[in-house]
Amino acid sequence: MEDEEIKNFVKKRYGKIAEAGVSCCPSCKCEPDLMQLGKRIGYSENDLENVPESSNMGLGCGNPVALAALNEGDIVLDLGSGGGIDVFLAAKNVGPKGKVIGVDMTEEMIERARSTAKKYGYTNVEFRLGEIEDLPIEDNSVDVIISNCVINLSVDKEKVFREAHRVLKPCGKIMISDLVTEGKLPEGIKKSFDAWAGCVAGALEKNEYLDTIRKAGFKKVKIVSELSYDIDISEELKNRITSVKVEAYKVSR
Repeated sequence: MEDEEIKNFVKKRYGKIAEAGVSCCPSCKCEPDLMQLGKRIGYSENDLENVPESSNMGLGCGNPVALAALNEGDIVLDLGSGGGIDVFLAAKNVGPKGKVIGVDMTEEMIERARSTAKKYGYTNVEFRLGEIEDLPIEDNSVDVIISNCVINLSVDKEKVFREAHRVLKPCGKIMISDLVTEGKLPEGIKKSFDAWAGCVAGALEKNEYLDTIRKAGFKKVKIVSELSYDIDISEELKNRITSVKVEAYKVSR
């Protein structure tokens, strides 16, 4: 499997999800209860009632905003912002003096999120088309970076974290929700395009994931929350996938 093939497959899959508005393929006959799925992922009922319904597509593996301790006036960046649910949640926390920027490589997701922001009158959010390995963001310009089950989709995670480190202000931090593995995955899973798009095949072992963040220059790297993840995975993977919330800081020398 070539890296570019994986990226193109993932982009195409999430483009279809954006068009369908739900986290199953458009050809599937599924009508998920997005409120209940959102709660299982980590959002409260209040969270889900206070963001545009169109931003909740049942994607993610946590709620990074809940743990990010955002302050009024913060500049926040969401890596892989999708339909914008975490951007819109964060926008309420940073207020009119702050700003939340969502970056996503899928044009359909960006179009969906921009349309939602315009429809509901959000003035402190922005959505930019781009790849998280090559962020369209200035150096030292962001206070907090969040991301929700997206970095595992990247074929070059160390580059993602190096980019995150570049754009953060000194003493800025990341709060990432992501999937990691407990032990190595079967080769058949690692070579499956569907498993890549499902946020599983690209997941790193837990310690390797944390080491990758450290290699990118981050300090005070720690898991602040974790739990076994069993949403829409096969019996083969039960108890082998963990949802983690990781905090780390860019510490100025």
